[in-house]
Amino acid sequence: MSEKTTGNILRRRLRRRDILRATGRGAFMAGVAGLASPFAIQKALASDVKKPDELIVRAWGGIWSESLNKGVSKPFEDMTGIRVRHDLTEDNAMQKRIWAAVAQGRIPPVNVNWDTSVNATKSALRGVTTPLDDLANLEGLLGFAKPAGLDGWPFVNPYSYVYVLAYNEQSFPDGPPDSWRVILDPKYKGRIAMYDDGIGFFGVAQLLGGGTIDEMPEKMAPTWETFRKLADNEPLLGEDPDLQQWFQNGEIDLACTIISNARAARKNGIPVAWTVPKEGASLHSDALWVPKSMPDNVTYWAKQYVNFALAPGPLETWANGLGLPPARPGLNVPEDLRGQLAYPNKPSEVKQLIRIPSTVLARNSAKWFRKFYTIMQG
Repeated sequence: MSEKTTGNILRRRLRRRDILRATGRGAFMAGVAGLASPFAIQKALASDVKKPDELIVRAWGGIWSESLNKGVSKPFEDMTGIRVRHDLTEDNAMQKRIWAAVAQGRIPPVNVNWDTSVNATKSALRGVTTPLDDLANLEGLLGFAKPAGLDGWPFVNPYSYVYVLAYNEQSFPDGPPDSWRVILDPKYKGRIAMYDDGIGFFGVAQLLGGGTIDEMPEKMAPTWETFRKLADNEPLLGEDPDLQQWFQNGEIDLACTIISNARAARKNGIPVAWTVPKEGASLHSDALWVPKSMPDNVTYWAKQYVNFALAPGPLETWANGLGLPPARPGLNVPEDLRGQLAYPNKPSEVKQLIRIPSTVLARNSAKWFRKFYTIMQG
């Protein structure tokens, strides 16, 4: 992939965070009174293990850091007396710094890493993550919380997001399309949009081509055949702001996009709705993990921070601040997302979605992006 293409993908990822910042603003729950603190948490936080003066947690800025602070960091700080500081270094840059520190036996620059699940998988495969298997609040989480394709809990996925089929309601007066095959219909040639690297659509493409998720990445012919058919329909390829603008201008009828993007467009008055077609939709997530190569007491308290973040009260406040579904069922759901498969908060709903193992994504995404780009360029 060219340097220019790689740069475009990086900018798209950063802009996706911007979209989520915008949609989450104002969504915080009032206060943290009444946080659910199971006995296991209370006991762990009352431990006589020496407390460090500070824990450093890598985070994204804006609403991301704000929601984490309101739901998790500030309450944890108040309960333990340990100062929590957020480091806003970009996740890919932090990954390299942590890897180098662990390789050299140095203390890493952060004690807890809030990361993408794909990057967390790369770190787990590299052997730099501390096992979290003994954390009490792993119990009861939805299936996507556990890393797929890895042993144990080298990290945890505290929330998810779904790549939905967004559509212009005026173009579908009889209701939402029931299948992703609609994007292959020549009727919508030139009026379809997708991310410029195909992210969020690889699993769907595999199924539409007659393949299965279990066959990925060894048998990808169904995916590439679907993308070739899609290329014939001349989709517009861009980033989140592009998709919103195209809907706003009436230039597209259909798009594969994260739910937060479609939700933001609708809140801006655009007649956009979204659906999860019968084939399902891709489920992605972010992660929390604790690096190796730290003093034992720091490792202990870093793990307790992660454990605290998974408790019902902190997790609900944090996830609702982002407008994303938490990995724990039974928490309050934003009113406009209740009962939607695009906001999975029950085990039965998660099972209906498409989840490519994070190990497969970590090892193959870069070359998949290149292949997608080549096909779309003809």
